[in-house]
Amino acid sequence: MPTRSAGIVAYRMRSELEVLLVHPGGPFWRNKDLGAWSIPKGEYEDGQDAEEAARREFAEELGVEVAEPLTALGEVKQRGGKIVTAFAIELDVDTHTIRSNTFEIEWPPRSGKRQAFPEIDRAAFFTLEEAAEKMNEGQRPLLERLVRLVGGSD
Repeated sequence: MPTRSAGIVAYRMRSELEVLLVHPGGPFWRNKDLGAWSIPKGEYEDGQDAEEAARREFAEELGVEVAEPLTALGEVKQRGGKIVTAFAIELDVDTHTIRSNTFEIEWPPRSGKRQAFPEIDRAAFFTLEEAAEKMNEGQRPLLERLVRLVGGSD
Protein backbone atom coordinates (compact mmCIF):
# COMPACT_ATOMS: atom_id res chain seq x y z
CA MET A 1 0.00 0.00 0.00
CA PRO A 2 1.30 3.46 -0.84
CA THR A 3 1.84 5.99 1.92
CA ARG A 4 -1.07 8.40 2.25
CA SER A 5 -0.96 12.03 3.39
CA ALA A 6 -3.64 14.65 3.80
CA GLY A 7 -3.18 18.39 3.67
CA ILE A 8 -4.77 21.78 3.28
CA VAL A 9 -4.26 24.27 0.47
CA ALA A 10 -4.84 27.57 2.26
CA TYR A 11 -5.26 30.52 -0.08
CA ARG A 12 -5.96 34.22 0.04
CA MET A 13 -6.80 36.91 -2.49
CA ARG A 14 -4.49 39.90 -2.67
CA SER A 15 -3.81 41.58 -6.00
CA GLU A 16 -3.92 37.97 -7.21
CA LEU A 17 -4.51 34.50 -5.79
CA GLU A 18 -1.83 33.41 -3.27
CA VAL A 19 -1.20 29.96 -1.80
CA LEU A 20 0.33 29.05 1.56
CA LEU A 21 3.30 26.67 1.38
CA VAL A 22 5.61 25.33 4.08
CA HIS A 23 9.32 24.49 3.94
CA PRO A 24 10.45 21.31 5.73
CA GLY A 25 12.78 21.74 8.67
CA GLY A 26 15.90 19.81 9.51
CA PRO A 27 19.39 19.65 8.10
CA PHE A 28 18.53 17.75 4.91
CA TRP A 29 16.25 20.55 3.66
CA ARG A 30 18.27 23.53 4.94
CA ASN A 31 19.73 24.58 1.57
CA LYS A 32 16.95 23.30 -0.69
CA ASP A 33 14.34 25.67 -2.09
CA LEU A 34 12.86 25.03 -5.55
CA GLY A 35 10.74 21.89 -5.45
CA ALA A 36 11.15 21.53 -1.66
CA TRP A 37 8.08 23.44 -0.46
CA SER A 38 4.76 21.71 0.15
CA ILE A 39 1.22 22.25 1.28
CA PRO A 40 0.95 21.63 5.04
CA LYS A 41 0.27 17.88 5.19
CA GLY A 42 1.05 14.68 7.00
CA GLU A 43 0.57 10.95 6.90
CA TYR A 44 -2.51 9.11 8.06
CA GLU A 45 -3.43 5.45 8.39
CA ASP A 46 -6.04 3.40 6.54
CA GLY A 47 -9.38 3.83 8.25
CA GLN A 48 -8.59 7.36 9.43
CA ASP A 49 -10.53 10.29 7.98
CA ALA A 50 -8.42 12.30 5.50
CA GLU A 51 -10.10 15.61 6.38
CA GLU A 52 -9.48 15.11 10.10
CA ALA A 53 -5.86 14.22 9.33
CA ALA A 54 -5.46 17.36 7.18
CA ARG A 55 -6.81 19.55 10.00
CA ARG A 56 -4.53 17.84 12.57
CA GLU A 57 -1.43 18.24 10.40
CA PHE A 58 -2.19 21.91 9.67
CA ALA A 59 -2.42 22.56 13.42
CA GLU A 60 0.78 20.59 14.15
CA GLU A 61 2.82 22.26 11.43
CA LEU A 62 1.56 25.83 11.80
CA GLY A 63 -0.01 26.07 15.24
CA VAL A 64 -3.29 27.16 13.61
CA GLU A 65 -6.55 25.29 14.20
CA VAL A 66 -8.92 25.14 11.22
CA ALA A 67 -12.57 24.67 12.17
CA GLU A 68 -14.19 26.15 9.05
CA PRO A 69 -15.53 23.92 6.25
CA LEU A 70 -12.99 22.58 3.75
CA THR A 71 -13.50 21.88 0.05
CA ALA A 72 -12.07 18.66 -1.36
CA LEU A 73 -9.47 19.04 -4.13
CA GLY A 74 -8.97 15.31 -4.64
CA GLU A 75 -5.78 13.27 -4.70
CA VAL A 76 -2.39 13.61 -6.37
CA LYS A 77 0.44 11.10 -6.54
CA GLN A 78 3.99 12.24 -5.83
CA ARG A 79 7.05 10.81 -7.54
CA GLY A 80 7.89 8.45 -4.65
CA GLY A 81 4.38 6.99 -4.78
CA LYS A 82 2.88 8.89 -1.84
CA ILE A 83 -0.77 9.78 -2.40
CA VAL A 84 -1.78 13.21 -1.08
CA THR A 85 -5.44 14.02 -0.43
CA ALA A 86 -5.96 17.78 -0.37
CA PHE A 87 -8.60 20.20 0.82
CA ALA A 88 -8.90 23.94 0.18
CA ILE A 89 -9.85 26.84 2.39
CA GLU A 90 -9.65 30.61 2.09
CA LEU A 91 -7.58 31.55 5.11
CA ASP A 92 -5.04 34.26 5.86
CA VAL A 93 -2.31 33.06 8.23
CA ASP A 94 0.35 35.22 9.86
CA THR A 95 3.38 33.29 8.65
CA HIS A 96 5.65 35.12 11.12
CA THR A 97 3.92 33.58 14.14
CA ILE A 98 3.75 29.92 13.13
CA ARG A 99 4.59 27.28 15.74
CA SER A 100 5.63 23.92 14.35
CA ASN A 101 6.00 20.67 16.23
CA THR A 102 9.48 19.08 16.24
CA PHE A 103 11.13 15.79 15.40
CA GLU A 104 14.37 14.21 16.62
CA ILE A 105 17.13 12.63 14.56
CA GLU A 106 20.74 11.65 15.08
CA TRP A 107 22.72 14.65 13.88
CA PRO A 108 25.38 14.76 12.65
CA PRO A 109 25.00 11.23 11.24
CA ARG A 110 26.75 8.49 13.26
CA SER A 111 27.63 11.02 15.98
CA GLY A 112 25.45 9.43 18.65
CA LYS A 113 23.95 12.88 19.32
CA ARG A 114 20.21 13.44 18.90
CA GLN A 115 18.89 16.86 17.97
CA ALA A 116 15.39 18.26 17.66
CA PHE A 117 14.35 20.21 14.57
CA PRO A 118 11.06 21.90 13.64
CA GLU A 119 8.92 19.87 11.25
CA ILE A 120 8.66 23.02 9.15
CA ASP A 121 11.09 25.91 9.44
CA ARG A 122 9.06 28.54 7.58
CA ALA A 123 5.81 29.24 5.81
CA ALA A 124 4.96 31.81 3.17
CA PHE A 125 2.26 32.83 0.74
CA PHE A 126 3.20 32.66 -2.95
CA THR A 127 1.51 33.65 -6.18
CA LEU A 128 0.45 30.69 -8.34
CA GLU A 129 3.51 31.13 -10.56
CA GLU A 130 5.89 31.27 -7.59
CA ALA A 131 4.17 28.34 -5.89
CA ALA A 132 4.51 26.18 -9.02
CA GLU A 133 8.29 26.73 -8.90
CA LYS A 134 8.67 26.25 -5.15
CA MET A 135 6.41 23.27 -4.46
CA ASN A 136 6.88 19.55 -4.83
CA GLU A 137 6.22 18.70 -8.47
CA GLY A 138 3.64 16.05 -7.60
CA GLN A 139 1.49 18.62 -5.79
CA ARG A 140 1.37 21.14 -8.66
CA PRO A 141 -1.93 19.80 -10.10
CA LEU A 142 -3.55 21.07 -6.88
CA LEU A 143 -2.90 24.64 -8.06
CA GLU A 144 -4.88 24.05 -11.26
CA ARG A 145 -7.72 22.53 -9.25
CA LEU A 146 -7.69 25.50 -6.88
CA VAL A 147 -7.93 27.93 -9.80
CA ARG A 148 -10.92 26.03 -11.20
CA LEU A 149 -12.52 26.14 -7.75
CA VAL A 150 -12.02 29.82 -6.88
CA GLY A 151 -10.89 31.53 -10.08
CA GLY A 152 -7.76 33.62 -10.41
CA SER A 153 -4.91 33.76 -12.87
CA ASP A 154 -2.78 30.69 -13.58
